[in-house]
Amino acid sequence: MDTKETFDNAPIGVFDSGFGGLTVAREIAKALPDESIVYVGDSARCPYGPRSLSEVDGFVQQIASWLVGRGVKLIVIACNTATAAGLAHAQQTLPIPVIGVVEPGARAAAHATRNKRVGVVATKATVESDAYTKAIRHIDAGITVFSTATPRFVEIAEQGIRMAEGPIENYTSLASKVYIRPAFQEIAKDYLEPLRRCEIDTLVLGCTHFPLLKALIGGVVGHDVTLISSAKEAARDVSEILDRHHQRAQAGRLATYEFYTTGNDIEEFQSFGSRAFCKPIERVTHLDLPA
Repeated sequence: MDTKETFDNAPIGVFDSGFGGLTVAREIAKALPDESIVYVGDSARCPYGPRSLSEVDGFVQQIASWLVGRGVKLIVIACNTATAAGLAHAQQTLPIPVIGVVEPGARAAAHATRNKRVGVVATKATVESDAYTKAIRHIDAGITVFSTATPRFVEIAEQGIRMAEGPIENYTSLASKVYIRPAFQEIAKDYLEPLRRCEIDTLVLGCTHFPLLKALIGGVVGHDVTLISSAKEAARDVSEILDRHHQRAQAGRLATYEFYTTGNDIEEFQSFGSRAFCKPIERVTHLDLPA
């Protein structure tokens, strides 16, 4: 019997409507340091949240097909809206495994809740898709899910990063000082107070931008509410799929990270992205996708 180990050094594809999905790429890089990543931020068409699910599904097909052409071995849709809109379609049409961020986050929330009352904050499109409610209740039909659209959280996250100064290594401490401002707190309270009154004990951060606001959100909902980010769970799923398919990269190899944006925001993407990825991004390449 051939017991020779097999390796697959092809990269993992990750994409989002902007730089928010880099919070997912960061967890993958942390959990799987030997794996290379090709990341696409669709900044030209960001945000996805207000768009129709059918339109976003088209974006998912287009970007995922491009990544397949780049030779990736697995794709992570690192965007909740895109996952809700296009995951099933992508899984049906693409020749490689495709995972999203809704199911991993839903699973973590279902396992974390003690009183079976779970809140979800997300974009309008994600909330209207009912993706989290369906996924959580599929795991445990006894859980009550309370969802609310929080579109201004994306804006707050981006403003906060613009205001953050100093080295990337200090990002976490800087974020706490930047994001917890009176104006931001008022917006957060307006969004989150109704969920608090529902007596949730678990809150899903249903947008990849939202982990950047963990300090602000946690400060408003209180320490007794568990905050769930799907990024770590998604990285765990990637690891399990690669193991199952015997597609791990060779141990000890030097991983490479490539970053593409469809927008003209090269410098801004580099600056924002470095903070979201928690590593300096040296180079961002413009990706021109047809309309």
